[in-house]
Amino acid sequence: MLKRYRSIKKHSIALRHLATFMTMLSLVLPITGWTQEDGLRIYISADMEGVVGAVTAEQLAPGGFEYQRFREFMTEEVKVAIDAGRAAGATEFLVSDSHGNGQNLLIERLPDDVMVVRSWPRPLGMMEGIDETFDGVIFLGYHSSTTNMRGVRAHTMSSATITAIRLNGVEMTEGSINAAIAGHFGVPVIMVSGDDVAVAENQVLIGDIEGAVVKWAKGFHSAQTLTPEAAYEVIRTRTMAAISRIDDFEAYTMKKPIELELSLKHYRPVELLDYLPNVEKVNSHTIRFVAEDMLEISRFLAVVTGYRIDLQP
Repeated sequence: MLKRYRSIKKHSIALRHLATFMTMLSLVLPITGWTQEDGLRIYISADMEGVVGAVTAEQLAPGGFEYQRFREFMTEEVKVAIDAGRAAGATEFLVSDSHGNGQNLLIERLPDDVMVVRSWPRPLGMMEGIDETFDGVIFLGYHSSTTNMRGVRAHTMSSATITAIRLNGVEMTEGSINAAIAGHFGVPVIMVSGDDVAVAENQVLIGDIEGAVVKWAKGFHSAQTLTPEAAYEVIRTRTMAAISRIDDFEAYTMKKPIELELSLKHYRPVELLDYLPNVEKVNSHTIRFVAEDMLEISRFLAVVTGYRIDLQP
């Protein structure tokens, strides 16, 4: 009887140890990004120029009389995409606050299990945190490129300093640059929202992705726009459509090595960048840089657009 009691006691202790181990494991694994659910991981890169109703700096920059309201619209567009994604089968989301100072989203209004990338600098820019574990990418609030003659607030990375970005000879949008970064990891873009020009331009470059048009460009600072609630419904519908056919999309990739041509508005940055041994001056406004992959391209662009000698701290 005593031997049987000791055997039962040992078995009970072993079960308690196993239960303790499994509890600790459940706490650690979500932090490392592992999930027990066989669901989809979706990366959302959220810009602001393509948000419903946004047309000028009054909606897009701190200090604008409508900026706080449009932070709410931007946040709600992200939330709607997340809710629609869940309804279509996605279980995990990472959101990049990709506009301006990178501190626009009202993060307390997002679901508790969503993580957000904020502020700068970031090695992968508007795609920081993307890797091969994601199943698809959604672009929200995107705009057309600096070389496009149409589109609300059309620019590529910087409206003040950059006049063109070409990769392997192709004029790029922010969307196609970011799609190529995702493509480095084999992850396809599945949906884009913004004005009609931005959606069409990115579909031509990236491929047959779903498009949610929330306004129609009339000029650089003008548009015919849906109301917020109507825009949310369009984003909801197109997000669900994208995830329902996620296997149809292919990653957007660049042939390696990748040649970047960067055209700048002013002369002196080009003159100084030409001092670097891996940079070639093409003309008075353009430099050429050849990279092994999109990660190198992204880091180079981050330095060129973000470095200042007086940066603090």
